[in-house]
Amino acid sequence: MFKSVEEFQAFGKEGFEAYVAAAAALTKGFQTIAAESADYSRKSFEKGTQTIEKVMAAKSVEKALELQQGYVKDAYESFLSQVTRFNELYAAALKEAYKPFETQVANVTGKNIK
Repeated sequence: MFKSVEEFQAFGKEGFEAYVAAAAALTKGFQTIAAESADYSRKSFEKGTQTIEKVMAAKSVEKALELQQGYVKDAYESFLSQVTRFNELYAAALKEAYKPFETQVANVTGKNIK
């Protein structure tokens, strides 16, 4: 596998560099997810507050129930959309984090992985 000490040292250095690159990619991905989460939470809180104000100002119970039902429907759809978005962000972060190791595996095995 290794023909010299220098090759072994280069392999170790490449492994460390791959680890650092993967950690940086994961950190960037988690920062994106955290920002997205904070934005979703803020928007959700604002929509909830607006709905409460509208329900409290409603002139009838029927109108209040209609507003509440509309809010619940919108909140549910928004939540499902956000869960899908989070799944996409996690998958993208993991894919980026794996790329440096993919290259190293290809170098060791002599195969081109894409």
